[in-house]
Amino acid sequence: MYLNCHSYHSLRYGTISVEDLVRNSARMGISALALTDINTITGIYEFYKLCKEFGIKPIVGVDVRLDNQQYFIVLAKNNQGITEICRMLTAHNCDGEILPRQNPDLPNCFIIYPLKNIPEVLEDNEFIGIRAEELHVLIQKKWQQFSDKIVVLQPVTFRTKREYNLHRILRAVDRNTLLSKLDEGDVCRTSETLKPPAEVLNDFKDHPEILINTKKIIEECGFEFEFGVPRNKKHFTDSKENDEKLLRKLAYQGLKFRYPENDEAAIKRVEKELKVIDQLNFSGYFLITWDIVEYSRRRGFMHVGRGSGANSIVSYCLGITDICPIELDLYFERFLNLNRKSPPDFDIDWSWRERDEILKYIFEKYGRDHVAFCGTNVEFKYRSIFREVGKAFGLPKEELDALAKNPMALHDDNSVVKMVQKYGMLLEKFPNQRSMHSCGILISEEPITNFTALEMPPKGFPIVQFDMHVAESIGFEKFDILSQRGLGTIDDAVKLIKKNRGIDVDIRNTRISKNEKTANEFLAKGKTIGCFYIESPAMRGLLRRLKCDNYKTLVAASSIIRPGVAQSGMMREYIFRHNNPGQFEYFHPVFEQQLGETYGIMVYQEDVIKIALHYGGLAAADGDILRRAMSGKGRSLSALQKVKDHFFESCKKLGHPEKLSQEVYRQIESFAGYSFCKAHSASYAVESYQSLYLKVYYPIEFMVAAINNGGGFYRTEVYVHECRMAGGKIHNPCVNKSILQATLYGEDVYLGLMHIEKLEAKIAQFIPEERQENGEYTSLENFIKRVPIGIETLQILIFCGAFRFTGKQKNELLIEARLIMVNFKPQNRYLSFFEEPKKDYQLPQLKRNLFEDAFDEIEILGFPVSCSPFDLLATKFRGDVMAKDLLKFHKKRVRMLAYLISRKHVPTKKGTMYFGTWIDSDGEYFDTAHFPDNLKNYPFQGGSCYLLLGLVEVDFHFPTITILKMAKMPFIPDPRYSLDSGKSYEIHQKINEDVSMTWRKPYPQEHEIVLPRRKMS
Repeated sequence: MYLNCHSYHSLRYGTISVEDLVRNSARMGISALALTDINTITGIYEFYKLCKEFGIKPIVGVDVRLDNQQYFIVLAKNNQGITEICRMLTAHNCDGEILPRQNPDLPNCFIIYPLKNIPEVLEDNEFIGIRAEELHVLIQKKWQQFSDKIVVLQPVTFRTKREYNLHRILRAVDRNTLLSKLDEGDVCRTSETLKPPAEVLNDFKDHPEILINTKKIIEECGFEFEFGVPRNKKHFTDSKENDEKLLRKLAYQGLKFRYPENDEAAIKRVEKELKVIDQLNFSGYFLITWDIVEYSRRRGFMHVGRGSGANSIVSYCLGITDICPIELDLYFERFLNLNRKSPPDFDIDWSWRERDEILKYIFEKYGRDHVAFCGTNVEFKYRSIFREVGKAFGLPKEELDALAKNPMALHDDNSVVKMVQKYGMLLEKFPNQRSMHSCGILISEEPITNFTALEMPPKGFPIVQFDMHVAESIGFEKFDILSQRGLGTIDDAVKLIKKNRGIDVDIRNTRISKNEKTANEFLAKGKTIGCFYIESPAMRGLLRRLKCDNYKTLVAASSIIRPGVAQSGMMREYIFRHNNPGQFEYFHPVFEQQLGETYGIMVYQEDVIKIALHYGGLAAADGDILRRAMSGKGRSLSALQKVKDHFFESCKKLGHPEKLSQEVYRQIESFAGYSFCKAHSASYAVESYQSLYLKVYYPIEFMVAAINNGGGFYRTEVYVHECRMAGGKIHNPCVNKSILQATLYGEDVYLGLMHIEKLEAKIAQFIPEERQENGEYTSLENFIKRVPIGIETLQILIFCGAFRFTGKQKNELLIEARLIMVNFKPQNRYLSFFEEPKKDYQLPQLKRNLFEDAFDEIEILGFPVSCSPFDLLATKFRGDVMAKDLLKFHKKRVRMLAYLISRKHVPTKKGTMYFGTWIDSDGEYFDTAHFPDNLKNYPFQGGSCYLLLGLVEVDFHFPTITILKMAKMPFIPDPRYSLDSGKSYEIHQKINEDVSMTWRKPYPQEHEIVLPRRKMS
């Protein structure tokens, strides 16, 4: 009888989660239930599982609607019916086909029409649904002919009056209107609730034939699904046998390249892995990944294979990863073992510029019927909840902003706001819209529409209607095709080095970019700005605290910086033990045996598993629960909690003291936060080291590449500063030298036209293209004739110095531009062979202030280029101490003058504190700490130079200044407005700073960690 149930996957319509729908139905004694969300099958697999668990017959289908109008309800008779539904929706979503209003061609489905949309002819599989409140129409004679075609229609959309109100709010959000302006057709009827079966039967007691028809449909619908069966593409070649042969051949070819001849350990490892891969039928999966990487290599693209896939020597030999698992003692079983039924998960990164090319290849190679992006449900978040719900209640923008930005405790205390809060909180965890998973690709053996309908988001690649958790549960393991800017920086740097110096750098050869002497020195000093993953202030501080001077320590650093390790206090303890190896004991032999490499500290996911198995005596299955609880697929304390009781029981049987076991489990539990597997850390470390190698030996090319790839942690100005410190001569954009991006001529770096904030992208693209085609611009007039540009944009180019090749002052160029543009007609833009000679105007020479250009640059580029920020200060004082000498001033007060680079907001028990990063007038970096009490009296006042007074604290080779006082130092007045005092300090507000925020709890201090440093008996 319940043939039209909506869950909250009927976006901005339904109000019931799938779980609540099934649980409540079971509680009422409902024996069969149909999930028919509006134009989506998102929830059917979760629905199927739950129905089986609660003893309810699951029926699945879809409620087909267009423009707020219900056409019909479709119920699948069988699995083929699901396919037909999915293909109909896919054709509409992806190919623009119009949804049929009546008589859809769905032979394996039942179609149920509402009274408002009954076709002239009903096919054998088509019926009419009638609600209890509509039964009175059956008195009319015309309905007698349909006695065997009418079924019970008891739609379900909400459960309570409160949920009905929530439904109306969702409809207002969806229609982008006020609650008071909703039409009758915008919302469901008040009868669309989950009524008890007895009540529904009573409503139709006078129409037994309708109940019989309904029962017949319920009996004939059947949907069976087997979970956990691999559904990825099975074979790369034509058979399992040929896949195994090809994989073996490729593995041994790679073995010759990666290892010395007859390396017994490597050969033994390859054979062991090939055997397991073949037994689990994963040869095809490896080969598909190899094929994608091989295409990338043919195109000259750079990639990084990371994640647990780096535990495999076969992956290493195939070129999927660049991590030697033997060197780092990575065990294959972490990636793949005979107990694992689902395929392994490869994570592969490409440059952000090249990723779409890789995706295009995958879709074309394996067929659009078999490839799709994983979907994801974008939930209502705090800010969007208050904006959307508040808008439905008619609140003005100012109030919406206040609601969205402030915690609820600071909201106005009035009845409307209370209503917004009341219903807004009900929307937490509700899906708001479907979107594309950032990187997950599914490659299916069967047509993917056998399992799901597809949608076409603006990006242009189809997505399935469920998320990665559902995908995994029904047998799909995604290929993670990721993009990042770090790889783009490395790739562009290598190309620039070739172009600028004629040197070929084989950066993929990790032998030249791992444990190199000078690079290690840079690493230990934290001179890593621009380098992937190791450039943030926190990471540079960690590298200095560790005096990290080798690749293996860098691997550990890549993981201990993660919140799970740092929050547990193990980062702090690792730093202590690394610097004081003789001042601690392993508090139990297992920790020395299993974690000797990391001083008995759990750093990687594998370390936690080792301790759980070797100390706690847990079974491998429980070890896997721990691993998955710490991974991105199921990271939560609740998953760890499931094995907690068993852990303590096992420890007791093994004779471990309870206090010791509690301490061990405390450390394990802390890893329910973010942590890396060792292979993942190693992959990151390789890329970090590649970046560092290029920065050390080709610093100008590397920094130009970093600028062109959007930098990383910091703003463009910081990378320009680094480039200058490396010897680069920085020039403003020039119409005859610059291209869209920054470009390099020897040591001369010309900023790109893209860096001019108000220059249209199409003009920035056109200027170098026109120059390439027709030669350099010979004058301002010549430029105007060749480039379609208005006077305002032309003035911007003049002010930033883009026409300095003419040798004329800016004021002269501005007058000349206006004289030319007054009588200039666009139709005369094309050059002729016989141009009239240009009239020369003799203009008076104007005396310009030395710093006028600097203020032009701040206004147009966002930072000064022709001088340092320190040159613009009203004072000549540069501080008593420089950054390079801070190690000498431990526990001493220092007074420094510095330019603010970035600050990070961190909440503490006493309020907000900040960590600041600065440069001194020598261009060297240093860091500060600002505690809540101090910030009340000495707050940050935007980007600029500050005078700092603070106490130096040297923590394991890394100095930080705890600020006692600070004051923003005045810049000179803007000389361009010497006659207008109102504007003399206006542009000063445009000086930038990088502000980042974290909502994590503060890391524990040493006295709070209490990690045992002595053996516990």
